[in-house]
Amino acid sequence: MTNPLLEKFETPFESAPFSKIKNEDYKPAFIQAIEEAKAEIDAITANPEAPTFANTIEAMELSGEKLGRISSIFFNLNSAETNDEIQEIAQEVSPLLSEFGNDVRLNQDLFERIKIVYNQKESLILTDEQAYLLEKKYKGFSRNGANLNEEDKNKLREIDKQLSMLSLQFGQNVLAETNAYELIITDENDLKGLPQYAIDQAKADAEQKNHEGWLITLQAPSYIPFMQYAENRELREKLFRANGVKAYQNNEFNNEENVKNIVKLRHERAKILGYKTHADYVLEERMAKTPTTVLDFLNDLLTKAKPFAEKEIEELTAFAKETDGIETLQRWDHAYYAEKLKQKKFSLSDEELKPYFQLENVIQGAFDVATKLYGITFKEIHNIDKYNDEVTTYEVLDKNGAFLSLLYADFFPRAGKRPGAWMTSYREASNVNGNTKRPHVSIVCNFTKPTKDTPSLLTFQEVTTLFHEFGHALHGMLPNTTYESLSGTNVYWDFVELPSQFYENFCYEPEALKLFAKHYQTGEIIPQELIEKVKASSSFMEGYQTVRQLSFGLLDMAYHANDLAEINDLQQFEKETFKQTELYPEIDKNMMSTSFSHIFQGGYSSGYYSYKWAEVLDADAFAFFQETGIFNPETAQKFYKLLSSGGTVEPMKLYEEFRGHKPTADALLKRAGLV
Repeated sequence: MTNPLLEKFETPFESAPFSKIKNEDYKPAFIQAIEEAKAEIDAITANPEAPTFANTIEAMELSGEKLGRISSIFFNLNSAETNDEIQEIAQEVSPLLSEFGNDVRLNQDLFERIKIVYNQKESLILTDEQAYLLEKKYKGFSRNGANLNEEDKNKLREIDKQLSMLSLQFGQNVLAETNAYELIITDENDLKGLPQYAIDQAKADAEQKNHEGWLITLQAPSYIPFMQYAENRELREKLFRANGVKAYQNNEFNNEENVKNIVKLRHERAKILGYKTHADYVLEERMAKTPTTVLDFLNDLLTKAKPFAEKEIEELTAFAKETDGIETLQRWDHAYYAEKLKQKKFSLSDEELKPYFQLENVIQGAFDVATKLYGITFKEIHNIDKYNDEVTTYEVLDKNGAFLSLLYADFFPRAGKRPGAWMTSYREASNVNGNTKRPHVSIVCNFTKPTKDTPSLLTFQEVTTLFHEFGHALHGMLPNTTYESLSGTNVYWDFVELPSQFYENFCYEPEALKLFAKHYQTGEIIPQELIEKVKASSSFMEGYQTVRQLSFGLLDMAYHANDLAEINDLQQFEKETFKQTELYPEIDKNMMSTSFSHIFQGGYSSGYYSYKWAEVLDADAFAFFQETGIFNPETAQKFYKLLSSGGTVEPMKLYEEFRGHKPTADALLKRAGLV
């Protein structure tokens, strides 16, 4: 019986043959692919010829291709289309992958060959990209323990194995808790204030689970509208508290010990490698470079934003008291009264905007903006295998009609899909020795599903989310690079959010909105008056949002820029950290850390600050477009070069080449109304 994961993919564009892959194929495929990758590494170290860039560095870059392909398919599905069996396999294969990774990184013979090439770098004739790859490979080994003694290497192996398991368990617990919670409403009065689309969705969700009445869940398309519109304050509190104890309850899905162990092991790992803290280790390979730079950056923004945030909460408190006699405004009141105050100040609500943002039109709008900027085009195709019928597939072509990329788009919540929105790759770009491979990119979101009567209509926040993820996708689809490990989004973590956050800016520009913001029933283009309101309201509650975002970055740094050998009380630790950013009364049982997937499951540990860091870059970059015209071909071409360069150039150098100077926070502060 053949295993489709181990065969050449005889499919259009060598795309993943999802329908042929069975769960039982994964583990044997991983085991065989690991063996093949080991053999490729052994062939490099056993080569009797003197080490060269080609027979060592490039050979390493090309090794493990099959393993990478299998891993990307499996772990992407573990996020977007998981089940108990896949989660079990993930627990089994993660330690194997961790062990193999360490076998490579701690391979002394391999490192000796790399060192020989590295020490000759001044005399070698290399392209800039090859020189950068050599630097990256050398650092990858020296930073990850290649110079350690055997005892420490073994400690490192054990820590990495444990960390891979803990991270997986953390994510599985969050997903289980998100899926488990159900608020069943049987009294129609409890739906008062909710827009019709949210009521219809709640009804459909209830029917799907064979419940009477309406079902509200912790999935974003259900949770957010309820917190924003439901008049029943008690139910808002109930839902908020349920969300606040995700993976922080006395059950099998509690993540407290997982958080403590992850933090402790990361610190131990950093110490073994010769770094003061995990943050020192991580930030060495970031634009920010040190924890001090990050903390100064976050605290400086906090100093500027907090007075604005406090004024906003004062105004909101007075408004809630005047409107409904609320004496003490609580966190579960924020979204509800902020929405009402926004309507009062700007005569603008999501309900008014949603009819202009039919999902299909917004997708087309994201495509059309990219076409106007870069000349690339998108064509829906139906001959690509998909992992779920809800996924849509596109062929992406460059301005000359040549194939650029495959794009998978997956937009609706499912039980097997983790919450949130993300971009990922099934295959990355490379072009070594004329063997051109173009990327296969995916964007995954959790938007409101269409109902029997209404298409999927997006809130404005969902529109910006789609543009955000599509900005990442462009970064992944456009590489003009040779090596896979330097292509697309393989850049410094505090640079990776620039393309995504930059793309969000087009959602506020009349010239761009007119391309796609059309009423789903009449086809009428969004009125200029509404566009003006969108722009005017774009900095509404920006002080509050900024402080909230900074609080997450500071929590991340509190965990990772300190020696936390023992954290006895996780909630107390979190409360102490949040004290300087707190704008609402404390809640007795509430925890963010146990569901903070970005830093405990994703790759954002010591990197959550990068959202704000990249906002400085994106505001400064978009200011350039505004100065020259948002679709100015010359400016767009410069940004295209930045996107297509991937990780082949130091990010600051790449940015300065595009902008003509280093970024400043002026444009961000002005855009956010914080000056």
